[in-house]
Amino acid sequence: MEKVYFEDLGRISYAKAWDYQQVKLKEVVDRKLNNRDLAEVEKEKQKHYLLFCEHNPVYTLGRSGDFSNLLLNEKGLEEHGIEFFKINRGGDITYHGLGQIVGYPIFDMDCFFTDIHKYVRFLEEVIIRTIAEYGLDGKRIDGSTGVWLVDENSQKPRKICAIGIHLSRWVTMHGFAFNVNTDLEHFGYIIPCGITDKAVTSLDLEVGHKVDYEEVKGKVKKHFETLFEFEYA
Repeated sequence: MEKVYFEDLGRISYAKAWDYQQVKLKEVVDRKLNNRDLAEVEKEKQKHYLLFCEHNPVYTLGRSGDFSNLLLNEKGLEEHGIEFFKINRGGDITYHGLGQIVGYPIFDMDCFFTDIHKYVRFLEEVIIRTIAEYGLDGKRIDGSTGVWLVDENSQKPRKICAIGIHLSRWVTMHGFAFNVNTDLEHFGYIIPCGITDKAVTSLDLEVGHKVDYEEVKGKVKKHFETLFEFEYA
């Protein structure tokens, strides 16, 4: 069974978390490449990482994203105290901020399964199982990655978790952004994921009260372990 090293980085700037992801990604890739030239008995056991954090307000635009989906200019970003980064994950524009659980799995998928579609579905399933513990029925929508809430009383599906990933030699980085006690106002200054016919929501909004942020993190962490069938180191 694979071993995953969990790290809670706490509140951290996007730039610092990005740099740390790069360090861990290089470590995992280097270990993988070094093992290729070794006999089976000499190979070093692969290490995987699951990083949780909470970002200071920031917009990130994926590699295929459209700058027009950012509705603020440079002065507007400064006035609202929001940073902006163009990055190498999939997807369009999204927001990270306080009260949101951001997760960065750095997994060598050769040790699990080499199926990107399945990997994204597993990330969605982690959040679907988590919000089910709060009485919410998370859904998938064809063509729109992430976790959604859909009901007859709402005209628009509501996204509660965004997902965007990048793989290098089958090692993952980036991941998910789960709105827990998140101030959704900042989503009003972008067209989230470039989608105009859907809305954004958060766990606290859906259940009608603030939730225990640390408790939610524990549930997400637990469902990762169950779904990916690993043990925390």
